[in-house]
Amino acid sequence: MTLDMDMLKLAALLALAGGGLAYVFIYPMMSGENRADKRQDALQSANPRVGLKNAADPNSRRKQVETSLKEIANKKAKGNVSLEMRMARAGLEWSKQKFMIFSAIMAAVFAGLIFVLTNNVYFPGLGIIIGGLGFPRWWLGFLTKRRLKKFVDEFPNALDVITRGIKSGLPLGDCLRIIAIEGAEPVKTEFRRIVESQTMGLTVPEAIERLVQRVPITEANFFSIVIAIQSKAGGNLSEALGNLSKVLRERKKMVGKVAAMAMEAKASAAIIGILPPIVALLVYLTAPDYISLLWTTTTGQIALACSLCWMSIGILSMKKMINFDI
Repeated sequence: MTLDMDMLKLAALLALAGGGLAYVFIYPMMSGENRADKRQDALQSANPRVGLKNAADPNSRRKQVETSLKEIANKKAKGNVSLEMRMARAGLEWSKQKFMIFSAIMAAVFAGLIFVLTNNVYFPGLGIIIGGLGFPRWWLGFLTKRRLKKFVDEFPNALDVITRGIKSGLPLGDCLRIIAIEGAEPVKTEFRRIVESQTMGLTVPEAIERLVQRVPITEANFFSIVIAIQSKAGGNLSEALGNLSKVLRERKKMVGKVAAMAMEAKASAAIIGILPPIVALLVYLTAPDYISLLWTTTTGQIALACSLCWMSIGILSMKKMINFDI
């Protein structure tokens, strides 16, 4: 009986570790995050250097804008994202050493909990992997998504402030300083970094290009593209930013409509996914000897492991079908 319980605990821990690895490596491919990252990389902004020889010529201006867009589209991100950049995207002002200490503490906590629950000296190794590698990565991803969502909600308001400031005669740098002082987080922090980059000698397009690295979203890419093309090809910046603000607001409305339309499918998927565990719990409460064969016999354990595997595949498939990229 003790051996069977140890086998059951080991199978549960392996399933948990496998689920964590699948979430980290397989889920981004199924959910479309990799495709979204590739599209964002393709839109990485470039800082135009060459001015127009004849700005009065519409054909020359059109060719210059097309050249700028090609340069932006051809620029790719080089290498993997560093740990420092991941923490900056999450809004953490931690050093690399502090994050490593946090990962070590989480590994010790998870290993200790698993040892207390299993009373086995071999199982805590899985806890070290989950707590030291899986949990900190998931936590960073959670903080990053939450911060980017707040940025998207506040960013159109910042663009409206820039548009009104430029129409009233203020230079772009002063408009950025106003947002850096009076804006809401996290837009306030990011624009303060833009202003600080300007004081270090960077131009406005170069400083905003760094914003795209810290905030890897489509909205920031659009803003960087508008500033880069305007600095090279000229034009009415207030009108361009005003149109961009309208596009971002309409994009946000579309995201909300899609989420509302997909809510029914998400609710159905949640019910389908949680129904088997609920039924198993009810059967265990009414007839424990009947269902206990699933974890007290070898055949039942194999059937339970296969069921968990197929349930996971089904849940990921349903999630992919109801996950829309906008």
